[in-house]
Amino acid sequence: MLKKMLGTAAALTLLASPAAADIKIGFVTTLTTPVAVIGKDMRDAVELAVEHLGGKIGDDDIEIVYADDEFNSQKGKQATERLVLRDNVDIVTGYIWSNVLLASAPVVLNADKILISANAGPSPLAGAQCNANFFNIAWQNDQTPMALGELLNQQGVKSLYLVAPNYAAGQNMVAGVERTFKGKVVGKDMTVWPSQRDWSAELSKVKAAKPDGVFTFYPGPAGPAFIKQYQQAGLEGQVPLYSVYTLDSISLPLFQKAGMETVLGTKMTQFWAPDLDNAANKKFVGDFRKKYGRYPSFYAAQSYDAINYIASAVAAVDGDMNDTDGLRAALKKADFDSVRGKFTMGNNHFPIQNFYERTVVKDADGNWTTAVGKAVLTNHQDPYASQCKMK
Repeated sequence: MLKKMLGTAAALTLLASPAAADIKIGFVTTLTTPVAVIGKDMRDAVELAVEHLGGKIGDDDIEIVYADDEFNSQKGKQATERLVLRDNVDIVTGYIWSNVLLASAPVVLNADKILISANAGPSPLAGAQCNANFFNIAWQNDQTPMALGELLNQQGVKSLYLVAPNYAAGQNMVAGVERTFKGKVVGKDMTVWPSQRDWSAELSKVKAAKPDGVFTFYPGPAGPAFIKQYQQAGLEGQVPLYSVYTLDSISLPLFQKAGMETVLGTKMTQFWAPDLDNAANKKFVGDFRKKYGRYPSFYAAQSYDAINYIASAVAAVDGDMNDTDGLRAALKKADFDSVRGKFTMGNNHFPIQNFYERTVVKDADGNWTTAVGKAVLTNHQDPYASQCKMK
């Protein structure tokens, strides 16, 4: 309620618009184009989080202002500008794509507002370009593939071929697995993003190299397309395919519907899983499935966390969104019930957390999902934190 008391102009605005919310959260995601399925999963989780909060933080009403990046960095920047300059949101979150986040971040940070990434974790913002007003509630891009590289070591994989898209996140993913994988990388192809959908040339090179395994990262609809071609090339069953952010609760129902049984048993790594055993996660996954009739993706889990993360900071400053120092201090503490369980925030405002082995399985009802396994990396901090001058 404190925000309502800040100045005559603000009070007049509220009188003219009695339904105006006290806390306006801008949420940038992809709501059109073929990859909109990701953005809609994130939006569903945000709506569930707001529902769980009763639409309020303390006495303050919450309003979510969604913005569509149209799967394009410049469109994302323009959408961010509208949120900051036209809609005057109090805080900005969301962002699937690293290139969209990198283009948009200066808009928010130069306006001295707080920006929280709910997915993208590009290395520049974790290292030399870290910023007091930027936080990431998901992960730094390198970390999940670093966990996969370690898992490959534990499984005795000696040689690996890498295929990934050539943009900020793809480069980070490949760098991540190369940081920890102790075997030999026998080939690496960075493909055109996002337009390339024919990998026949790359898969021919994989066949010739005869590696122990293939590592890939293709988020969204590109993932199923790549795996289908992998099977059509005759590599399935011959060369194990390992991936990060490629098989998830969005793509697995499609594989199940297509009868691609060989996807079952596939290994990956991640900081979260639908069956991770903690009270916040059980409530989130249970209510998400009840409300929407499907498993949430990791994109959804992170979006749900982002809203609760913001709520914890807003509550700490009693709704005073002008108390930027107080908001930052609360966000550094990350004092909320995350669906991943306990974690801490690093000096560069990226999480220090566990990363787990996950396996594609059938649940008790026959639905394809993932089962969490052992922690491959524990309390892991990203490799760029040392380049950040913040303490």
